[in-house]
Amino acid sequence: MTWVPNRWYVAAWDSEVDRSPMARTICNERIVLYRKLDRSVVALRDACPHRLLPLSLGFKEGDSIRCRYHGLLVGPDGAAQEMPIKSERVPKAICTQRYPVVERHRLVWVWIGDPERADESLVPDFWPCSAPGWTFDGGYNRIECDYRLVIDNLMDLSHETYVHQGSIGQHEILETPIETRVEEDEVYVSRWMAGIDPPPFWRDALRSSGPVDRWQICQFVAPSSVLIDVGVAPVEAGATLETHDHGVRGFVIDAMTPETERTTHYFWGMARNFDIEDAGFTARFKAQQGQVFDEDVEVLEAQQKAIDMNPDLRLRGFSIDQGSARARQIITRLAAAEGAFAG
Repeated sequence: MTWVPNRWYVAAWDSEVDRSPMARTICNERIVLYRKLDRSVVALRDACPHRLLPLSLGFKEGDSIRCRYHGLLVGPDGAAQEMPIKSERVPKAICTQRYPVVERHRLVWVWIGDPERADESLVPDFWPCSAPGWTFDGGYNRIECDYRLVIDNLMDLSHETYVHQGSIGQHEILETPIETRVEEDEVYVSRWMAGIDPPPFWRDALRSSGPVDRWQICQFVAPSSVLIDVGVAPVEAGATLETHDHGVRGFVIDAMTPETERTTHYFWGMARNFDIEDAGFTARFKAQQGQVFDEDVEVLEAQQKAIDMNPDLRLRGFSIDQGSARARQIITRLAAAEGAFAG
């Protein structure tokens, strides 16, 4: 196991889950999700307690699911409500696992582990996604790689220079030193680029040319999220690394949910505090961001294949990998505390 049990993981965007059953594998556990009539989300183990046919193949009846194989009716609490032969008594022991669910910041989170330990205060605080004066939207990619490789990618933005050279990459990123600090179960990597020309993506967002100050502050939040405070401001605005509500500012929101040890659900988005009423710009911004992340997907999947083909080799860490190395150490420590292995 390479992840931390007894934590919240994003299972879906709020718009993905509707009345019809939806199946998704989270941390090697197959889960079925759907909404009840009151629109609250149900998450159950996607296996009928009779013959284990996926419940996601079944038929919805009110807030319950009838198994498509023999007709066992399972309620939203996971308990059997009706046997295949309706005259038979329903044993209390016949049930399927139910997962705690929280909807927050337009995402559906499920608790993987002991349901008695589900603590809503442990849901990562994606505050820009819900705060007044901000707007938020995003997308999804399924990536065929270890979720920790995605965290490595996001905590080391030096890769932008070459992977994203047509959009957000520029050589000043590699030429600027980083500052790394650890605060309990969080890691911060900061980079301040003063008096530079903005890359195309940020120039268009600012709607002006000329030298800018650019910042990148990556924040790893255990067990598998990264928030990146990014933006540019005209030099004359006087922005600083500590105070930069100038120019155009956004938070890249990243939630990496392990599907298996070699595949990842990647939920991404951008929360921003400028042009928040411009729905057309939001759609265009999301499309551009999606193109940027597609470039990451290509690299990460190729990296995972190379790792699998070279079992005698190990990843090496340079100075630019400080953030990702600290994040991995936190994951390993938290997993070990749960009696799990995060090698």
